Amino acid sequence: MDQSTPDAGNTSRDPAPLGPLARQALVQGRLQAIVYGGLLALMIGWVLYIGRSVFVPMVFGVIVVYIIIGLSRGLRRLPTVGRWLPPWLCYVASIASILAVITAGAVLVVNNIGRVVQLVPQYEQTLLQMIQRGAVFLGIETAPTWTTLRDQVLDQISAQAVIGSTVVSATAIIATLAVVLLYVTFLLVEKRVFPHKLRNLSDDPEDVSRIRQVLDGISARVGQYLALKTLVSVILGVISWAIMEIFGVEFAGFWAVLITVLNFVPYIGSFLGVLFPVAWAIVQFGEWGTVITLLVLLTSAQFVIGNFLDPWLLGNSLNLSPFVILASLTIWGGLWGIPGAFLAVPITSVLVIILSEFRGTRPIAVLMSRGGELHDRST
Repeated sequence: MDQSTPDAGNTSRDPAPLGPLARQALVQGRLQAIVYGGLLALMIGWVLYIGRSVFVPMVFGVIVVYIIIGLSRGLRRLPTVGRWLPPWLCYVASIASILAVITAGAVLVVNNIGRVVQLVPQYEQTLLQMIQRGAVFLGIETAPTWTTLRDQVLDQISAQAVIGSTVVSATAIIATLAVVLLYVTFLLVEKRVFPHKLRNLSDDPEDVSRIRQVLDGISARVGQYLALKTLVSVILGVISWAIMEIFGVEFAGFWAVLITVLNFVPYIGSFLGVLFPVAWAIVQFGEWGTVITLLVLLTSAQFVIGNFLDPWLLGNSLNLSPFVILASLTIWGGLWGIPGAFLAVPITSVLVIILSEFRGTRPIAVLMSRGGELHDRST
């Protein structure tokens, strides 16, 4: 007769419950890890804030390299002629197209500044009438005139300070572009030897393969986001330009370019992309029926693109929670200002990919994801 116990063949047993001291040590260890992680995050944030003049051009340089590589790959995928194009020619064509876009934008801004100076006297009377109607509506007894407005405004503005700040801002922008171009040049040169460096990072092929998977995931996700977001932004800019052209809004091309650029900033960009052209339309037309109709049409274009076309094309490519996107916009905007708002989504997406590769930080990546699933690598 078999005298073996009922669980003699059972190899899987429930772990023994932890004692009070072990549970207390586990809780203290987790609390200690949270405190250390919070302090590390504060230190990193402080370094990013004080070093924003160094980090912002560097990150923009990486983004531009992603765009150049994506454009060159797209050229090589062209039917018939793509396979005959040498890689160096594709890179040259990509860089030339980016420089052409930047030059066209600069020319557009300069031409519009001159046009604004010409139209200011034409719109002065319309703006004054609207201000006077507002004064009557608010019950102000003395209606303002251009003389009183100029005197009151000029008393609060120092022409020397305005000119000085404008010169400093223009110089800073030019210097930043030069630094970004320098980073782009060296990153493109570095790209040729980077695979060799990657193979020599470790003697363990599994470690090298894991690093390669992470970098490939970052490249694919950020590249896909930039390409599709650019396509969506261009479509939105074209539709907005057509609407403004129908209404005869001055500088429709400039506003369309501005709407295209602002669409890269989540949520706030859509609001500003409607606010600026509508504010100009108020000055230009001075007629509320036209302005309200323009407002409704531009808002409808933003709504349709942002809620239907954008999710349909982008889908779950970034795998970021909407709350995380808004929070990242606030955090990076606070750290780096306007450039941080443009870079918030790509940077946060990269952080999620990196966090998902470590056991201790993987739960954070799950919480930051859209639906709790991480698709960057197999689990």
